[in-house]
Amino acid sequence: MRPLRRRISGRGSGRISGPDRGRISGHDRDRGAAILEFAGFLPVLLLVAMACIQLGIVGYAASQAGTAARAAARTEAQEELRGQGEVTGKAAMSGWLAEDTDIEFGGNVTATAKVSIPSVVPGIENFGEIERSVTMPADEEER
Repeated sequence: MRPLRRRISGRGSGRISGPDRGRISGHDRDRGAAILEFAGFLPVLLLVAMACIQLGIVGYAASQAGTAARAAARTEAQEELRGQGEVTGKAAMSGWLAEDTDIEFGGNVTATAKVSIPSVVPGIENFGEIERSVTMPADEEER
């Protein structure tokens, strides 16, 4: 019996002649299987990535709500700036979150900021609201 050998016809043509002609090597089959496995895993990978991004947005919205409440309460606590707390609170936030933010005042100059959490997940409008409150001592009027 003759040993099996590959003969490459022509220079750089990549054609196989002889007994191995028409066969697919194991390496080529593995490469195709890896592509299919990746294609099947891709939706799971995208879902995990979107969940991580959404979690980051929730944390950022909570931080922005605290910033807005603090700025609004600080402004409302000053006698000469009373009435401008909501504008100041929204100005202290990122513009894309400030649009859906409500700032309310109560008691001893307590500012409560409610921020709607936007969604990156298709089909879900929003993830609710985050609420943060800050209380500042008010300036006393001189008599």
